[in-house]
Amino acid sequence: MQRSIKLIFMVLFSVLLTGCSREEIHVTTPNGESGFSQTTDYGQYPNQEKKLKSFIENGLLTKSGIYTNFKKQSFKENAARGHELLSESSGMWLEYLAYNHKYREFREFYKETKKTFDLKTQFSYRYTPSKNKKFSVNATLDDLRIIKALQMYGEATGNKKYKKEAATRFAMLQRNTMSKGKIASFYDTDSKKQSAEGSLAYYDFQILKYFEDTKSGRKMYQQQLSVVQNGYLGDAFPLYASSYNWQSKSYSNNDLNTSEAMETLLHLAKINKLQKASLNWLTRQVKNNTLYNTYSVNGNIVNRSHSAGSYAIAAMIFATEHDKKMYQKAMKLVWKYQVLDKNSDIYGAIGIEHQNEAYSFNNLTTLLAANY
Repeated sequence: MQRSIKLIFMVLFSVLLTGCSREEIHVTTPNGESGFSQTTDYGQYPNQEKKLKSFIENGLLTKSGIYTNFKKQSFKENAARGHELLSESSGMWLEYLAYNHKYREFREFYKETKKTFDLKTQFSYRYTPSKNKKFSVNATLDDLRIIKALQMYGEATGNKKYKKEAATRFAMLQRNTMSKGKIASFYDTDSKKQSAEGSLAYYDFQILKYFEDTKSGRKMYQQQLSVVQNGYLGDAFPLYASSYNWQSKSYSNNDLNTSEAMETLLHLAKINKLQKASLNWLTRQVKNNTLYNTYSVNGNIVNRSHSAGSYAIAAMIFATEHDKKMYQKAMKLVWKYQVLDKNSDIYGAIGIEHQNEAYSFNNLTTLLAANY
């Protein structure tokens, strides 16, 4: 997903923080079920999902991770592409394996995920196999996604080791990227600095609420919720600012990447805090097939292209809101991007057939949405 790459390489003022180690953190594994694995029975797409899964396994999946794009591309320092690996993709694949009770595959893939991305206190957001380069920065949402998958596995199997791993990972991530409502977009383990800006799409409240289940944690959770809710752009354009800068204490006026904007809405929907105006706006866009890739904060369309990933997240939002009809409408638009030519190298993929391109984000987001 491009948002991870953009945020990490933005020129940001940073706050110096001291790093942490496992030994310095006291970890308490939360009690009770998280609810992370709850799904509906809306996703009845066996034929499309079978083709998609086959493409991912044969065209993107490697032992160490998942290619960012099926198509090989040259290295660029400021943008992951081609056959580079993202922790974002590995987290989504782990979620899929947990949803579908593929426990042996989950254990094996998580083991390799740690080998590829582990920075001890967090996961690198990006690994470049051709250079054997593991970047020293994370993307906080991607860490949260892996933590979620670990908790899902632990609950499904009763494995306390994985629950402990999830809680430990959250505690370490919290130490480096969270304080007084702040969730930094990233932390650099080399410079020991965190970003001053935090993407509102990174506030996954379902995960935060579960792991912050202490008196001080609940206070932090309320602060986190306020940060996002106060970024609401208004009923005329009922989305949220892309980020909040903790030094200037201001919300960004940058254009909205729609997939990020949908993540923010999904996280609010998961805790029953989605604005009715936001849901109505999204319903209109999906009905009219007008969910475009980029908007200004005033609601003007900046980029009229569409993304299967954005529609897939919209489908997740409708499923969370128990709107089966709109979930199915959104998924119908998603499946339009599936390559059905059996002679194509990317047969079954969510991709651009004539360019032989199929990005991991769109494919994995679709796979997850089909399981909602």
